[in-house]
Amino acid sequence: MNVTVTGAGGIGGAIETTVDIAIVGAGPAGLYAAYCAGFRGLSAAVVDGLDEPGGQVSAMYPEKLLYDVAGHPGITGRGLIDNLLRQAEPFRTAHLLGRTAVSLDPREAGAAHGNGGGQGPAAGPGWTLGTDDGSRVHAGAVVIAAGLGRFVPRTLPCSVPYEGRGVAYHVPRLDAHAGRDVVVVGGGDSAVDWALALAPLARSVTLVHRRGTFRAHEHSVRLVYASGVRVLTDAQVVACHGADRLERVEVRAAEDTLILPAQSLVAALGFSSGPGPVADWGLELEHRRIRVDRSMRTNLPRVYAVGDGCTYPGRVPLISVGFGEAGTAVNHAAVSLRPGERLAPEHSSDTSPGDTAPAAPAVRPAPAAAAAVPA
Repeated sequence: MNVTVTGAGGIGGAIETTVDIAIVGAGPAGLYAAYCAGFRGLSAAVVDGLDEPGGQVSAMYPEKLLYDVAGHPGITGRGLIDNLLRQAEPFRTAHLLGRTAVSLDPREAGAAHGNGGGQGPAAGPGWTLGTDDGSRVHAGAVVIAAGLGRFVPRTLPCSVPYEGRGVAYHVPRLDAHAGRDVVVVGGGDSAVDWALALAPLARSVTLVHRRGTFRAHEHSVRLVYASGVRVLTDAQVVACHGADRLERVEVRAAEDTLILPAQSLVAALGFSSGPGPVADWGLELEHRRIRVDRSMRTNLPRVYAVGDGCTYPGRVPLISVGFGEAGTAVNHAAVSLRPGERLAPEHSSDTSPGDTAPAAPAVRPAPAAAAAVPA
């Protein structure tokens, strides 16, 4: 089974582990890279700043149907991520969630890393990936699948004290809001879609938008007006109230101030994104994306990039393309880590996942930083 270690705001604290491949980003491409690593008998750890896997798919459209994933006439974002997790489950991937990768430092040549797919520790130059909570992942190779970078939600100032206590910025699980009075704030597709999806489950749903017209798809806007959702336009949430959790919100609409019951507030105001710390790792960038060759190699040895955060001539930004890039990167990394192996993997139809499963990565507390010596 997969090993999940929650970071900031969760359980554990700083940890340290050693694997064959460190994967930055738990979106579709990163999760498929974890499967590919396990199928080649390589241990892997996936690091992501969000508290759950799925990346942008989980954060922005977990309940929307995706129609362009090969083999699926239609599948929800959540369904796709759940399937990817199940696919890699036999390989015991370590998931370090709620931790943002902030540094990438070379290790000495000859340092052992990972389990070599049951063939003993692979040796050679490697990397240490550091996170914002002090965790360290030592690896022989790194696959960066961080998409367009770290997504930071745009917040309502009054809602910040209630984050995790009734206030959320996306809806990974609709049933978490069942039976509640829900206020959704925003005017884009995510806000309207979540209001529509929550309406059958919640006790009440109110959609608040600060403008008179919506940016969302016109058909969706018509549906929300025809549903049981209460729509307030030219309105803003100006205050949040509650003891331990959110209980009600104040909405200013024209000259009126409304007090609405609210056990859940979804601030669907969008996300700001950028390359984040990855931009400082010495990678060659082109228009804020990592430049790679046909093997998905970057300019750094044994560092690969896949998904929407990489670039090469003719690339098309599709989930299916990211899957292919992940397979290409991991198989080239496998040959680099174990010279003499074939680039092409075995046929999956001839191999049971359990036959190639590497040992589970050992996850242990990170040593405390050495105390400064007084001058």
